[in-house]
Amino acid sequence: MSSGTTVVILAAGKGTRMKSELPKTLHEVCGRSMLGWVLDAAADLDPDRIVVVVGHGAEQVEAAARAALPDRDLAFVLQEPQNGTGHALQVAAPAIGDCERVVVTYGDMPLLSGASLEALVAAQKEAGADDAVSLLTALVDDPFGYGRVIRASDDAFERIVEQKDASDVQRLVNEVNLGVYCFPRGHLDGDLGRLTNDNAQGEYYITDLVGMAASDGRSVAPLLLDDEREAQGVNDLAQLADVRWQLQMRILEEHMANGVRIMDPSTTFIDHGVTIGRGTEVLPCTVIRSGVTIGEDCEVGPFSHLRVGAALDDRAAVGNFTEMKNSRLGPGSKAKHLSYLGDAEIGAKANVGAGTIFANYDGKAKHRSVVGDGAFLGSGTIVVAPNEVPSGAMTGAGAVLTRSASMGAGETWAGLPARKLQPKD
Repeated sequence: MSSGTTVVILAAGKGTRMKSELPKTLHEVCGRSMLGWVLDAAADLDPDRIVVVVGHGAEQVEAAARAALPDRDLAFVLQEPQNGTGHALQVAAPAIGDCERVVVTYGDMPLLSGASLEALVAAQKEAGADDAVSLLTALVDDPFGYGRVIRASDDAFERIVEQKDASDVQRLVNEVNLGVYCFPRGHLDGDLGRLTNDNAQGEYYITDLVGMAASDGRSVAPLLLDDEREAQGVNDLAQLADVRWQLQMRILEEHMANGVRIMDPSTTFIDHGVTIGRGTEVLPCTVIRSGVTIGEDCEVGPFSHLRVGAALDDRAAVGNFTEMKNSRLGPGSKAKHLSYLGDAEIGAKANVGAGTIFANYDGKAKHRSVVGDGAFLGSGTIVVAPNEVPSGAMTGAGAVLTRSASMGAGETWAGLPARKLQPKD
């Protein structure tokens, strides 16, 4: 069933203040791009289509968006040159298609939630007219630079006054326009044709569409955000860091609500897209990257780094200065100290001793190693991949298992290179 909604995401900017060649909206926050967060919020509306306006790094942005939402109907339009937000929407208009309403948001507002966009659409519907416009506003401590939302004595929307045009009294108003709107589709093309660039910047502004609606006597419904922090956009790396912290806290709070014990959230870094089972404890100074899966009743940290492809089965433990990548640690297995687990498949109740290294890279390709159930790797063991440590086998401290090693189940190997130890009579 059609939702009647199309979402337009403005993502054409270069982001000069980011001091980077990477398109601004592709800067990463907690394991995904800013644009990825925005697309996720847009998808919460279950829109008929999402139109992304691209410009700088258009091919990169398009590829990232398609990877983020591979199952969605995405359209891309190029804004070149970039003559303002109104011009961006003019460029996007032919790709919008038939729908009831158009939501406009930005690729550099990763904190804006899908719930807030849903409320924006609801406000437009509740305004009681097919031609109503709704817009998101926020109460901010420092409104400098924002357009002020001026309300009448009955609290109804009156107009938006830009910073440069505001009187001294109007500049004291701290309700600001965020530039996120829900427009009626039936009026949009006509209103876009009425935009002019008769301003100091010589650009076309979406804000003028709201002024047109008010001047025409159509209903304009401002919706005040419950959490003004969602209003924050990103224009430089300092703002990116601030947004990252806020998104990080959302992620940590969600895990804790699901029964994950996080001892010190201020020193714990968990990306988007991480699965952690209840009863697991995450100790301080731990980094868990996107794509990691952790079972129930595990222990992670302190000072652990779990990278893409790392998986811990129930009751597994990784500890101090242990790094995992593309590896699985089986149920009840432990790697507690100073180890690197790369491209390793480790069975149940195995012990990985302190300082153990899986030497998975030969300079050209990476290779996988397998450690069986109940195996014991002594401290300082180096496993040169590809290799296998069978179930119940053991290595002595400092053993180097070369590729030519051929261990049997239950055997003990030691030395450099490691060789089988003969049992004593």
